[in-house]
Amino acid sequence: MAQLDTRQKLAILADAAKYDASCASSGTAKRNSRDGKGIGSTEGMGICHAYAPDGRCISLLKILLTNSCIFDCHYCINRKSSNVRRARFTAQEVVNLTLSFYRRNYIEGLFLSSGIIGSSNYTMEQIVEVARSLREDHDFRGYIHLKTIPDADPELVHQAGVHADRVSINVELPTVGGLKRLAPEKSAPQIEGAMKDVAHAIADGRDARKRYKSAPKFAPAGQSTQMIVGADAATDSDIVGKAATLYDRFGLRRVYYSAFSPIPEASAVLPLQRPPLMREHRLYQSDWLMRFYDYRPDEVRAAADDATGMLPLDIDPKLAWALKFRGRFPVDVNRAPREMLLRVPGLGVKAVNSILTARRWRRLTLADIGRLTVSIAKMRPFIVADDWRPVVLADRAELRPIVAPKKADQMELFG
Repeated sequence: MAQLDTRQKLAILADAAKYDASCASSGTAKRNSRDGKGIGSTEGMGICHAYAPDGRCISLLKILLTNSCIFDCHYCINRKSSNVRRARFTAQEVVNLTLSFYRRNYIEGLFLSSGIIGSSNYTMEQIVEVARSLREDHDFRGYIHLKTIPDADPELVHQAGVHADRVSINVELPTVGGLKRLAPEKSAPQIEGAMKDVAHAIADGRDARKRYKSAPKFAPAGQSTQMIVGADAATDSDIVGKAATLYDRFGLRRVYYSAFSPIPEASAVLPLQRPPLMREHRLYQSDWLMRFYDYRPDEVRAAADDATGMLPLDIDPKLAWALKFRGRFPVDVNRAPREMLLRVPGLGVKAVNSILTARRWRRLTLADIGRLTVSIAKMRPFIVADDWRPVVLADRAELRPIVAPKKADQMELFG
């Protein structure tokens, strides 16, 4: 086989990395080289690959160290038995690429993952060496996100956190049964044990920084994980429950959801078609409800169909919950607590905060609420204002046709 050059390797390994969704860079510490020291930044603008919560575009070099792997996970295109073109970078090649791309203003950071080569420890050593060299040899101050290997030596995982802004360990599938069936070489207890170790290290690092300013940071942007949606029989209710458990037990910054995509020469145990992309979107919306709208996990799961455990695809989970629990509405915008205002379809967090501030000085009308939202039509059946009470609509048994968004609006958050 002919030796691959760097450009050919990059084409293969950047394409192979596209299946990993967990590469957002929000939450990291701000660093830059404007003082004339070091190289790189987490603050600049560039070619966008991810978005921070404040809307900033974050450009990342997102690659695998190698797409070769000793594991044979059924859902993975890079599994041992897969007939794909293989490539491998050395640690130094990844370092050189990162620096070269940054100097050309293509990127602001690095997202590095890998298949397992030789052993988990050997692979983890190579991943850590990339981050160590960037930080220590080149004083790189851009963003680094490392995908860690749960069965690697804990000390190696710890070293990843010392050099990286964020680390992540994929749980892969939402149920233990699904993992055993589709990735028999992986262990759910081992994955969660590694996540627990990282969570403790992050907490210890923050505690040390409170007492000693010189204490080293450990993964300041936290840890994240990813679940594959639609490769097994797990329902949306199962997935929401798993995500809630991970947030609660390990203090994750994000859970990412990746719709299963059929792969060439797929295993017979996999579905023949990918799930609707809208299902992935609805799961992100449900995740948003738990993280920013103060919904309890059981409330989000209640939005799913009782028989199938699946969230509706034609309406968002917040609207589905409101329709299912119609007796909790209408909500008086001039008197209701923040908890109930956040449950009104069409009202976002910023709008609710504005309502709470404004109503301290005067009573709010429907027009006042309308100025805080994209459209008032969706929320009118669910609110009471100083000049509005949905007397007629409140008695309507079937509100769904009235408040369901048009097809073109389906990808909005909760508009």
